[in-house]
Parts: sequence; structure tokens; C-alpha cells
Amino acid sequence: MAALSIHQVRTLFVQEAEGRLAHLDKLLLELEQANGDQELIDSVFRELHTIKGSSAVAGLDEVSRLAHDLEDLLGDARAGQRATTPDVIDALLTGTDRLRALIPGDGDGGAEAGAGAGAGPSAAATAAGADGGAGASAHAPVRDVRPVRQHSADSGQDRVQRTGDVVMVSMERLDELIRLVGESASAHLRVGRMLQNRFNVDPASVAEFDKLSRSLNDLQDRAMRTRMVPVATITDQLHRAVRDLARAESKDVRWEVRGVDTELDRGVLHELSDALLHVVRNAVDHGIEPPAERAAAGKPAQGTIRLHAMQLGSEVIIAVTDDGLGIDLDRVRRTAARHGIDTEGMEPDDLYQLIFRSGLSTASFVTDVSGRGVGLDVVRANVEAARGRVEVRSEPGGGTEIRIIVPITLAVLRCLLVEVSGQRFALPFHRVVSSQNRGASGELHAEGRPAVWVDRRSVPVSALADILANSPGEPAAGPIVVLADASRRHGFQVDRLVGQRDVVLKGLGRLVPHVPAVAGASVEPDGSVLIVLDPPGLIQRARAAGRVDARPAPTNHADTLRQRILVVDDALTVRELQRSILERAGFDVRVATDGVQALSSLAEHSSDLVLTDIEMPNMDGFALTEAIRAKPSLANIPVLILSSRSSDADRQRGLDVGADGYLLKSGFDQSNLVTAVNRLLGVGP
Repeated sequence: MAALSIHQVRTLFVQEAEGRLAHLDKLLLELEQANGDQELIDSVFRELHTIKGSSAVAGLDEVSRLAHDLEDLLGDARAGQRATTPDVIDALLTGTDRLRALIPGDGDGGAEAGAGAGAGPSAAATAAGADGGAGASAHAPVRDVRPVRQHSADSGQDRVQRTGDVVMVSMERLDELIRLVGESASAHLRVGRMLQNRFNVDPASVAEFDKLSRSLNDLQDRAMRTRMVPVATITDQLHRAVRDLARAESKDVRWEVRGVDTELDRGVLHELSDALLHVVRNAVDHGIEPPAERAAAGKPAQGTIRLHAMQLGSEVIIAVTDDGLGIDLDRVRRTAARHGIDTEGMEPDDLYQLIFRSGLSTASFVTDVSGRGVGLDVVRANVEAARGRVEVRSEPGGGTEIRIIVPITLAVLRCLLVEVSGQRFALPFHRVVSSQNRGASGELHAEGRPAVWVDRRSVPVSALADILANSPGEPAAGPIVVLADASRRHGFQVDRLVGQRDVVLKGLGRLVPHVPAVAGASVEPDGSVLIVLDPPGLIQRARAAGRVDARPAPTNHADTLRQRILVVDDALTVRELQRSILERAGFDVRVATDGVQALSSLAEHSSDLVLTDIEMPNMDGFALTEAIRAKPSLANIPVLILSSRSSDADRQRGLDVGADGYLLKSGFDQSNLVTAVNRLLGVGP
């Protein structure tokens, strides 16, 4: 076999170095929190040693010298003669950034090709100081707290590399594969229509056609999975941003992550990366107080920022929580007033949303991080681009949680197809609360407005045709589809329910103006265009029409039927999401963080149903269910388990300990939850 050229060697080194530098950043951040951990120190040393040797082989002498100097800086710590203080970590992280900057992005060496014996002083001198001493950070102040973006190994030319059982393929190839799968699915539907129309043959009755349908569905599912990446791919750069900004502002912040193996579409995660960066930086800058201020308030000197990711049904929730100051709503009102915004009568949820408006900042003074009125507006823009939503919860003095909720993928949506004025539209199924075939909606009114009852509450109704045409009118006879956004529900009357289908969603392109009520489009088997509507945009459009307030108001009918539910889950985000869903459905909800707290709560207050997770500290959901069944005064309370554990053994154990139902978080949606609760309480169908 012919020897590799220097260009090929450098190309391989660039691809390898990307992963090694990312791992090196992760190890250094872990080392800072576990000062003196010998195993971590040895791991950092091995990564630097490998980069030094590989770069020398690739002829990248400046990279090799810098890696060698960083090795020297770590040497005393490795020998137990120096602590890995934040100053030392500063120097090592700065050196890692310089390594990343020196490594060419295209494998041809660039300016580095000329680096060699005649190069100037080692680049490490600016990172670790000429003597590599402990006071290195004095030579390397934190000037820019933004994390350095890594080069993409598959930018430019299309490259494929095999490493063990992993093949790295460019995103262009994956996108092309998914496009072809989508076109194959469309062609398959056209063949089915041809069999029906031209030969009067039901496609479902043809065994070969049915087998092809299953194969194409499986192929589409597997093709979409190739785009899935874990949230962990961006958490290291977020950790670095938190760490560097905290150091720059003399704050002590601990970074925690949970659920980082949660996967979602690479395109969705790409849209969210900048948004999450702004959120965590905002948490450090606006949320976490200086140590002295925290101590005076009776808090631990070290603040905590936690990122928690999880999948619920067809959506992924990424929550960023801090234990800092919380959001000062009075300051938000004053700032809004200076911008001419009338906040009178606004609920807290509406006031929280104001922090995402461009130009509106509550910072006391302007810095390079805050006070310029930019940042959180980027969060909202990026989340909306990913067809997601942002929710905020805050407690004065107790901290803030910002939840970003997005679909798992932007490419394929399960949709309900409806017909309006002779045209078909698609409604994303995860936003559909219910669909009802009924007569004219005028049969039921609430406060003088057309309405329907859903989960014992009145929901206002508009004709979808009127909302799309932006013209007022009363809903006519026809099916009603109830849609939901983060906090509101609204019913839309349509002419006909066509059915459910997976829709390969495509953007409308830059040349088409943004339409708030339209999420995208798909091509039908006959070549026509199917418009996919955006439920939050539709609800907002209905509100803006001035006909209804889309927030369903509690009614006397609902109040008389309020039943009590205890929600038990150690994850704040899941717990509060379940609370909000059940409270909107008319239930009186209390919460507990584990089985022990739940039993204590049940001893003080009766409940009509317990909704519990399995994996919790102190006492898990299985043990809690057993304890409820063992106590005569509690034994008849229905217990519904909602867990991410999907094995048959876990389901069977839930049955064995006495649970009345078992739902999966991966298949969760608010409609299924409310239906299951109603059924166990004997008030559902």
C-alpha cells in the first residue's frame, strides 16, 4: 500500500484533533471541580501527549511545541507538587483554545505549513507564562468569555472516515438520503392512488404493496435516526461558558447536567445552541449573586446552574435552572413602561415573556454581557425557528427556570389532516387536544361566545376558514379540532376530518414572507402542496381578531368537580409540567419530590389519585405504590406510574406492586395523561 502523503496525514490529524480537543475541554472542566484528582490529571496529560506526538508526525511543529509546553505546565500537578487551581485551569484552557486556533481547518496546513524551526517563541508563552508558573493566569486574563466554536471536520470537501464501527458522513449526504426517502414515500403514495383510481384495487389488499409500505416506513424511521444527536454534544461548551463568565465576574458557580443522553434532530439542536448559550450566560450574569451577597441572604456561597433535558412524547424539554435572585417583576414593569408597553392587567406569565423582547433589558448597567437589550431576544427567535416555545418560572430570591420545548425533529411531523373550503391543511398532532364531530358550535355558548367543553372546561371556538382569511364570522356546523399552545386552548371548526399521516415537512424558503400561522409545507402524491399550520400562531391570530380571550376561564361546573391529585417526581420540570396540565384540566394538584414526602403529604391531605415517577431518591415509585397499598386508609387510591423505563419487566413490576396504570414519558402528551387520569377516576369514557 502506498505511503500516506503529508496532506492525508494532516487531514487525519485534523479530524482526530477535533474530538481530542473537545474531550480535553471536558476533562479540564471536570478537573477544576475535582481538584487534585490524579486520574483526571493523568487523562489530561495523555490527551496533550497524544496531540503533541500526532501533530509532530503531521509536520505541525507549532502545535507540537504548544502541546509540549502545556504538558510541562501540568507536570508539577501530575507529580503532586502543585494544586490544579482555577488559575492553572485558566492557563490550560487558554492553551487549548490556542491549539484549536493553530490547527488548520481544511487539513492542508494553511499558514501552519511554514511553521517549523524558524518560528518565533512558543505560543505557550502567552498561555502559561514563560516560566509555566502557578501565577499563569496573570498573563492570561479572561478577555472573551464566549466559548470557541470548533471546526467541523466535514466542512468543505465531503469526507468519510471509518473509526472502529463508526463512519463519519457529512450532513449533506444524510440530508440527501432523507430527501430521497421522502420522495420514495411520495412515489409510493402515488402508486397506491393509481391502483385505487385506475384499477379499482384497494392498495391495502395487495400483499406486496403492504410489505413495501412497511419497509418504506421502517426506512424513513431509520433514516431520520441518523440525524439524531444527544444533547451532550453541546453541554461542554455551555459548561465552559458558565465557568469562564463566573470567573470573569468573581462568582462561584457549580454546573450540573441531567438527561444529556436525550436525543433530538441535529438541525433542532443547531438552532438551539446559541439560544442555550444566551440562557446560561444570562443565568450567571443576571441570576447568580456574588458569594458575599448570597451568604448575607443565607444561601450557600456557591450558586448552581443546572441543565436538565428529557423527552416527553414527540417533544424535548431542555430546562436551565439557577438558584439565584429570580426575576424582579416590578423592575420588568418599570422597564416595559419606559419602552411604552402597558403592563396593567398582565399576568406573571405575560410579564416573564417581556424579557425576550428586543431592546428590553433590566440590567442595572451595561457590560459586554448584559444591558444592551440583546441576548434573550435571540433565544425566542431561535426557539421559534425550531418551532418551539419558551416557558419561564421564577421565584423572587429563589431562582429562575427557563424551559425550551421543541419537537424532536423538524423533518417529519405526525399530523391531523383537515379540509377547509375545499383545501386540505395539516395540523401537528402533538398540538391536538381533541377532535369532536358535532353540529353547529352555536349549540353551546360560554359568556356569549361559541365554545365546546374539553376536560370540564369551556374552550372558545372559531371557524378555521375565518382565521386563515382574517375575517370575522360565526363557526358553522362541522367538526371541531381543539388545539393547544403553552398556556391556551382554542377550538377551530373545519369542514371535514381527513385522517392522520406522517408529513415530510419542508420550509417555505427565504423568498416567501414569514406567515405566523404557517409552519411549512409538504408535497402531496398528486403534486399539490399541503400547508402545515402552526397551532400557536393560529391561537394568537384568533386572539388578535378580537373575538375571544383564548385563556379558558374556570367555570362553576369545573369547580364543583375538582378532584385532588398528588404528583410525585424529583425532576422539577416534569413535576411542574404535569401540575400545569392537570390544573388546566380542572384538578386540584399538590406535588412531592419523592416517595417519603408523598406519604407524608397523603397523611395530611387526602388525594383522589397519585401520579408518580419510578426513579426518585429516598423512596422510588415502586416502593411508594407498595406503601400506599399496604396502608388501609390509602389502599383504594388509584396510582398511575409515568416513567421513562419501558421494559416489560418494569411494567410487570408496576402491576405487581399494585399500580393502576403505566404510561411512558417517551409516548407522553397532555391529552393521553388527562384521558388516563379521567379513566382511573371514573369520569372519562
